[in-house]
Amino acid sequence: MMEYTDRHCRYLLRLLSKHSLLYTEMVTAPALARGKSAHRFLDFDETEHPIALQLGGSDPQELANAVQMAEAWGYDEINLNVGCPSNRVTSGRFGACLMAEPDLVAECVKAMSNVSARPITVKTRIGIDNLDEDRHLDLFIDTVAAAGCQTFVIHARKAWLQGLSPKENREIPPLNYDRVFRLKNSFPNLKIILNGGLQTLDAAQHALSHVRGLPIDGVMLGRSVYNTPFMLAEVDRLFFADQRAIPTRAEIVERYVSYAEGMIRLSVRPHHIFRHLSGLYHGCAGARSWRQTLSKVGQNGDTPRELISLAQTLDRDTTLAA
Repeated sequence: MMEYTDRHCRYLLRLLSKHSLLYTEMVTAPALARGKSAHRFLDFDETEHPIALQLGGSDPQELANAVQMAEAWGYDEINLNVGCPSNRVTSGRFGACLMAEPDLVAECVKAMSNVSARPITVKTRIGIDNLDEDRHLDLFIDTVAAAGCQTFVIHARKAWLQGLSPKENREIPPLNYDRVFRLKNSFPNLKIILNGGLQTLDAAQHALSHVRGLPIDGVMLGRSVYNTPFMLAEVDRLFFADQRAIPTRAEIVERYVSYAEGMIRLSVRPHHIFRHLSGLYHGCAGARSWRQTLSKVGQNGDTPRELISLAQTLDRDTTLAA
């Protein structure tokens, strides 16, 4: 999610789950080709593993060069985004518009695979505009899989590239999980990951336990986790059979503050770091006070350490309320 899942956000999410695969924001291959901003786009903390780099682009050689550049960073997976419906993305000939050009996407995947042993995966939609029948989706998957892609993350909505904003494309086209489930049965040897509209872990579990045919291989959660990050604290126990104790919110805040202090010493603005904590107390008593305090961190002499005592107070109040 562009402008959301930066390295600071991912560090927070990794404190909550040790096993979930994290994705970077989409980084465009042309941006990396310019070279000067590579560290800004590609740097991450080692604790973020497993982590996938998500790339955008449509020029096979340019994407191959981006993958080669990223090799030094040691990402666990490289993902090509063919699902973003942003106007900026479409005008640059990458994102969801590429669903209309499966042969070109296959060339891109092949070029990327030729320069890296890491898995090259593709994130896409179930269709775009009038290319929205199962035969269109099957042709796209079959063509790209033949080029070496074995994992597809499928956003279970079509995208209207004309007439709908990116936000509307996340809400107006109806979800159709059955088409993703059907896709798994049509391509049993591929890994099919479901994305789109999953708001809770219960919904994710329900999707994974789908019994009309072969089960899908995984789920991707996006804005639901960003808006309510503490839900991720249950993921390791529910999906990875990891029975380690779940940290409290206050413990997460203390660890994150230590990380933030190191970033601030490197001249990172506090707002860029702490904005990701906004939803940590979503649904809890004191959530509004938490957000108000976060907005002031770094101003008027406030220090990040003050967040720890506030978190401890909110945790205590939440426990008493329960």
